[in-house]
Amino acid sequence: MMAAGAALALALWLLLPPVEVAGAGPPPIQDGEFTFLLPAGRKQCFYQSAPANASLETEYQVIGGAGLDVDFTLESPQGVLLVSDSRKADGVHTVEPTEAGDYKLCFDNSFSTISEKLVFFELIFDSLQDDEEVESWAEAVEPEEMLDVKMEDIKESIETMRTRLERSIQMLTLLRAFEARDRNLQEGNLERVNFWSAVNVAVLLLVAVLQVCTVKRFFQDKRPVPT
Repeated sequence: MMAAGAALALALWLLLPPVEVAGAGPPPIQDGEFTFLLPAGRKQCFYQSAPANASLETEYQVIGGAGLDVDFTLESPQGVLLVSDSRKADGVHTVEPTEAGDYKLCFDNSFSTISEKLVFFELIFDSLQDDEEVESWAEAVEPEEMLDVKMEDIKESIETMRTRLERSIQMLTLLRAFEARDRNLQEGNLERVNFWSAVNVAVLLLVAVLQVCTVKRFFQDKRPVPT
């Protein structure tokens, strides 16, 4: 019965939304992803807050547009240039440890005067737990009930499952970006194939008409017929 009560208390603690406590620290930074259209000859920047002593992984990919390339830069909150990519289709960069503040991510398409680019990027933070969050596990059940429940095993199993689920979500998001880029390439190739096929058909018809007219002129007798 004690083990069942502990499991029920733990399940309720996991399902209930967290309660904000006065004086507590800021909420944890969440992973994020974004897809946007970068016009030709333009530069667009984004700012992302990051906690101190964490790990930030930045991944971007050009999924649409001629050339499938873009310039990318990443600056620290102090304005130090950390990453500089020139005309690349994709890239993965990790900043560890991070500084507290706003990181600046810029995508530059100024080298292109005609083609706009469809860009996807994703920001992934490591799942660090604060001391208060770790201690809250022990507060989920009564001290005497902890004797019958291996809290450390439960915490380790749930943490492993959560990490694997987060990684699965990140991989699915990346696969969707690859699928979108491949689809855009296939649609562009299909349009070009259809266009040149129509041009070839038109040329064949024109040549056929010219050949018929030329052959008909060969058999025309323009000499006057005596009466």
